Amino acid sequence: MAREEKIQLMNRFVEFINTANPQLADELISPDAVFHVPGNPEPMRGPEGYLAIIGMMRSGFPDIQWSPDDVVIDNDRVAVRFTMKGTHKNIFFGIAATERSIEIKAMNFYYFKEGQIIEEHGMPDMFGLLLQLGAVINAG
Repeated sequence: MAREEKIQLMNRFVEFINTANPQLADELISPDAVFHVPGNPEPMRGPEGYLAIIGMMRSGFPDIQWSPDDVVIDNDRVAVRFTMKGTHKNIFFGIAATERSIEIKAMNFYYFKEGQIIEEHGMPDMFGLLLQLGAVINAG
């Protein structure tokens, strides 16, 4: 897969995560894909698994949007540093809605095969998110 094809795929993927479009999920994500999610002992799998991840985020932050800040491409791997922005409108990880706007970073690594994502390791700044929601206090 050429570099330009990976860039186009990642642009379509950003469209997917910002819209939760199931047709894009089927197009971009292998049925055998594995997604490693912080806090989950078992990975999520396939397009349905990724839609569940997005659904979990949208349940607490209905307006959440991801914007890529940096993209690094190396053979079959792509690293993306994202900024996620949204408003805490509903319960998220047991935290009642605060109506606060959040802006956090995430670093994700994607692996490709035959024009689809086959694996992701996602690392959102959960501590920064909890700080912004007031769930933890910054003692510094």
